[in-house]
Amino acid sequence: MESEPHVTSAAYNPERAAQIWRRVSPQLDPYPASSAQTADTADYESDSLTLPGASEDPCCMGTQALSSLEVLQGFWREEIIDARTYLAFSRRAPNPEARRLLHALAADETEHARQLQSAHYLITGKPYRAEVCAPPFAVNGYCAALRARYHEEVCGGFNYARAAAEISDFCLEKIFNQLSADEYRHAELLRKLLGKALLC
Repeated sequence: MESEPHVTSAAYNPERAAQIWRRVSPQLDPYPASSAQTADTADYESDSLTLPGASEDPCCMGTQALSSLEVLQGFWREEIIDARTYLAFSRRAPNPEARRLLHALAADETEHARQLQSAHYLITGKPYRAEVCAPPFAVNGYCAALRARYHEEVCGGFNYARAAAEISDFCLEKIFNQLSADEYRHAELLRKLLGKALLC
């Protein structure tokens, strides 16, 4: 009796990752990847079944998640930038309530980055490290800055939800949906803070 040939059900597909990322965040262009990144991705694919406890078709954070790896990395970079932006904004806020809220949002975004970093490690067995250059935080008026951050948070919530709908890994989908809800919650907090500022 002949055995059936081994078929990998969800090998990493860089073109698929590129298509998803362009839908999630078209204003960013993380391509073409550097040769080092490409080599790392190839290593992730070849090493995915050699990790302790890995199987040919793991339920979560395994081969099914490889196609979302670069999307996850892009979200991690955005969370790091958002955390730094909120820290800078909190130092310039006009009152203690606003400073506390913006500082709390910075902590939330840092926690989001940690969740994405842990997911990356679960998928690949390797930590993700990248240089992140945040643009300088410019305040063209307190209310204008709150308005800008509100729209960033709403777009972040939408992009996480859209990415969750595109992936086949249940655990990563759950994380993206949780982060989407967090971003929408941030937007509501900023909207309320803006409402108070406009009444002053």
